[in-house]
Amino acid sequence: MNNPKAQKLIKKILDDLDHAGIITNTLVEDLKKLRPYAVEEKLPVVAKALRLTYEHLEENYTFDIPIPEDEPIEGEEEEFSTQEFSADESLMYLINLIKNAENPMNIEEIREYNEALQAYED
Repeated sequence: MNNPKAQKLIKKILDDLDHAGIITNTLVEDLKKLRPYAVEEKLPVVAKALRLTYEHLEENYTFDIPIPEDEPIEGEEEEFSTQEFSADESLMYLINLIKNAENPMNIEEIREYNEALQAYED
């Protein structure tokens, strides 16, 4: 996201997560404020991720979505299974992807988060 106000808000969200973890009411408000910038910049995948994330937080008071796993390289065994994960770390990872949404690889990972958030609700 390129808008300086959006970048400032993203920095605030990341700082809050780093220092205090997930504080639902503050975080939901900040995500709701950030979403119009994604819409303005014509980033529908990001706008959807922000909406799904704040709706998830409002319902669950935590972020129950793990960081998407990398695809194993052909011929290599996957060394880790579904492990315990940190909700704070996963949410920080998603916000960092959103921060650099111009990167096509980041958009793909944001799509994976969107799919996981939608599947969680079902």
